[in-house]
Amino acid sequence: MPAPPAPLRTLISGFKLEEVLKLGFDAFTFRLKPEIHQMEAADTVRVEVAVQYKTRSWQTVEIDLGPGEASEVDLVTPAVTGIAEMGLPVTPHVRCISIHEQVAQKLHTCTGPQQEDRARDVLDILLFDMLRQLDYRRTREAAERLFAQRATHAFPPSPTLPAEWRQELETLAQELGYRTTKAEEIETEFAAVIQRIVTTPSGER
Repeated sequence: MPAPPAPLRTLISGFKLEEVLKLGFDAFTFRLKPEIHQMEAADTVRVEVAVQYKTRSWQTVEIDLGPGEASEVDLVTPAVTGIAEMGLPVTPHVRCISIHEQVAQKLHTCTGPQQEDRARDVLDILLFDMLRQLDYRRTREAAERLFAQRATHAFPPSPTLPAEWRQELETLAQELGYRTTKAEEIETEFAAVIQRIVTTPSGER
């Protein structure tokens, strides 16, 4: 397995992540497992963190560590039910990568040279658009910056999707309750979203 990129090696081997995990949360404690999985296509490594609540094992979660490419974050109010009822403190806001930054990343990944198993990103982008959550101008600005940084393919990308994704796209669309479950229509809508991202003038959403 290739070594992680230098900044990520520093983050992991320099124990910065472990130091953060030592802070814990309420009665939860965290332990970094030794396995490190290199995700070359995304310049990212995936690590596993064991979560323990008081004296009992809770679960193992996967955390992806990558370059700090996002320039904006959204403060999101937690919507998970049952936390307060369990007597756990609830933070008023969680810092999340902004939607337009997420869409820019998904657009880059599902149209790039290493796009295997990324069909779901297409549906994610379309769902954001269907729910009117996309700011096209800000998404374009984020995408232009991200595509330039990663330098794997040009922006705007081709909207043509791999033929082998058709069955998966239709299955995912049905599971997610998307408005169409036909692969041809999904590809047409994907192309239309890209076009809106590319052509929306500054000052408009």
